[in-house]
Amino acid sequence: MVERGLYVGRFQPFHLGHLGAIKDILKEVDELIIVIGSAQYSHLLDNPFTAGERMVMIRKALEEAGIDHSRFWIVPVPDMHLHMMWVSAVEGYTPSFDVVYSNEPLTRRLFIEAGYEVKAIRFHKRKIYSSTEIRERMLKDKSWEKLVPKSVAAFIKEIDGVNRLRDLNKSDKV
Repeated sequence: MVERGLYVGRFQPFHLGHLGAIKDILKEVDELIIVIGSAQYSHLLDNPFTAGERMVMIRKALEEAGIDHSRFWIVPVPDMHLHMMWVSAVEGYTPSFDVVYSNEPLTRRLFIEAGYEVKAIRFHKRKIYSSTEIRERMLKDKSWEKLVPKSVAAFIKEIDGVNRLRDLNKSDKV
């Protein structure tokens, strides 16, 4: 039987900490469903990238890392603003799964209450491998490229993601 794990994140943007977590999880399961949470949000300071852009970032990063495509699924899932329905929504969008990997307290609690085994994820240099930190560095014109896989940095530049974030920051202050 294939054991399949589930890992939820917003990936705004996908960084080396996410990649490290995925590599760790794939040592424990045969396949991993990577859920792009808050999939309906984009063009906001804390959610600048679209679900499609985040899918591309993840796929490019996993290809760059040499991870076999048959070992992962990437599924965008919009937020359900009714917590008791969220696990059901995730189950409806994804293939079946056996175990959930998360450190986020609400996500952990909701899946535990739904009867799933939930495992913690080992953090990888959490202070610097943080999407919030990376977005802040982009806004302040500080070095951020080394915190994401090379393919992700190239893709963000290709879509002019840094200028998008800076424009969003300006419009937030108007």
